Amino acid sequence: MEVDELVAATKELLREKAVSKFETPIELASGQLSNFFVDGKAGLSSAADLRIACLAMHGLVTEAGIDYTAVGGLTLGADHLCVGVAMIADKDWFIVRKEAKKRGTARRIEGAQLGPGDRVYVVEDVVSTGGSLFSAVEAVVETGATVVAACTLLDRGDLAGQYFEQRGIPYFSISSFRDFGMPPVSAVPR
Repeated sequence: MEVDELVAATKELLREKAVSKFETPIELASGQLSNFFVDGKAGLSSAADLRIACLAMHGLVTEAGIDYTAVGGLTLGADHLCVGVAMIADKDWFIVRKEAKKRGTARRIEGAQLGPGDRVYVVEDVVSTGGSLFSAVEAVVETGATVVAACTLLDRGDLAGQYFEQRGIPYFSISSFRDFGMPPVSAVPR
């Protein structure tokens, strides 16, 4: 499939299997309430569906001429995607912990050990305000590696794009709130 066909197929998979609408609003990771919930993990729990989404994510950056050496993101939203994209692209994968381990190596990044010279592609399943993506980017930058692109399956607002634009990092979104008739999330004071 071509990249645009993979993107369209991924949007349809999300529509059919990941996006739910509830009568009573539920709390999102950002702390906001919404009648819409997107479960990018359960929605892509079939290996065939995950493969399509990962091919789309890899295709978007390669079509843009971006090369990377490792792909990863913050646990739990990125776990399935970073391993899937890495396998398709024959790249290294990593997962960023929400905080460093309190024992053993005390690492925050598991999997590929990043450092100067690494070109990193950061991924996430669903972005509301972007906090998970931003946290992963900060952890990567602390290693001396360079973030060359970021991507999400679904962007629930236009906030993450602004963050990446200000930093000169290409940002891709397979779909947005507009594709599913959702209201956008708004910035949450931190």
